[in-house]
Amino acid sequence: MVRTVNEAFNIFLKDYVNLDPDETQLARSSRDWLLDQIRLFPSREITFPKLYSEKDISFGSFARRTKKRELDDIDIMIAFIAEGGCYQEYIDRIEIYVSDYAYKLKPLCYDNTNTLNSRRVINKLISLLDRVPQYDKANKKRNMEAATLNLKSYPWTFDLVPCFFTQKDWLNKDYYLIPDGKGHWKKTDPRIDRNRVTEVNQLNNGNVLNVIRLMKYWNERPIMPSMSSYLIENMILDLYSTQSYTKASVYVDLEVPKVLQYIQDKIFSPVNDPKGIQGDINKLNSEERNKIFTRAYIDYKKALEARELESKGDQKLSIAKWGSIFGFNFPTYI
Repeated sequence: MVRTVNEAFNIFLKDYVNLDPDETQLARSSRDWLLDQIRLFPSREITFPKLYSEKDISFGSFARRTKKRELDDIDIMIAFIAEGGCYQEYIDRIEIYVSDYAYKLKPLCYDNTNTLNSRRVINKLISLLDRVPQYDKANKKRNMEAATLNLKSYPWTFDLVPCFFTQKDWLNKDYYLIPDGKGHWKKTDPRIDRNRVTEVNQLNNGNVLNVIRLMKYWNERPIMPSMSSYLIENMILDLYSTQSYTKASVYVDLEVPKVLQYIQDKIFSPVNDPKGIQGDINKLNSEERNKIFTRAYIDYKKALEARELESKGDQKLSIAKWGSIFGFNFPTYI
C-alpha cells in the first residue's frame, strides 16, 4: 500500500523484481565454494583433465547483474587446458583435435579418433561431482551444453559449462569454446556481454540495470509471447548505448515509455549479437513479433497516460494504470 508512484516502483523493484540481497550473497558464496571443489578434481582422480582455472568465468544474467526474481540458475564456465590441442571451424560446428599424448583428454574423444566429444567432457565433469559428499544426493545431468547441478538445499541450479580458451587469431581475438549441444563445440565470449552491460550502465549513471530487470518482468507476463531474456536485455542496451544525448533516469517510470516505444520500433528488425558470433539473435516468428508489438503499443499508451495522471497530481489513478501494465503484484494506492 503506497501513496505515490515513486513509492510504488521502489517497493515493486524491491519485493518482486530485483533479487533479494541476502539470497544473492548466499548464491555467490555457494558458487565460489563449488568452484573450489571443482578445482580439486584433478587431485582426486588422475584421469581428470587439467584445469585452466584462471580462465573460469561466471556468465549469464546473474553474473551480469541483470537477473530478475526468482533466482533459478547460476551459470559458470569451467576452463580446461587443451594440452597442445587445436581446433577447426566448419559452417555448423567447431571440432577440437587433441594429441595422442594428451592422455587425460584422449579417452574423451569420439571412438577411434582424436576429435574431442563435448558430451563426454560434460559427463566426466558430472562423474566427479558425484564424489563431492555435499552433492552425492543432488540431481546431476547433462543438459545440452552444460552439466546441471540441482541442489535440494537451494532454489537455484548450477549450469556448469566446460570450455577451452583459444589463442589469439589473425584478428587478435581469443574466444571460449563451449559445447554446442550436439557433441562438438562453438565460440562464445561472455567477457563482451559483461563489459557491455557495465559500460552502458555506467554511461547512464548506474540506472540501466533496474530498467532491464523491470522490463524482463514485463516481458514474462503471461499476456503475450516472451522474448528471450538475452534478446530483451540487448535491445535495451542497444537503446541506451545510442541515446548519448540523454541519460537514463533514476526514476524507472520515466524510462518505461522509451523502452516500450523502442520495442515497437525494433521488434521486426534484426538484433545483432554484440559478440559478433551469433549474428541476428532475434529468432521470434512473425506471429510472436506481432503480438509483442501490439502489447508494447498498448502498454506504451498506458504508460503515457500514467505519466500524465501523475503530472496532474492524481497518484491513485496513475498507480492503478501502472498496475495494469505490470500486473497484480504492483502495489496499490492507500
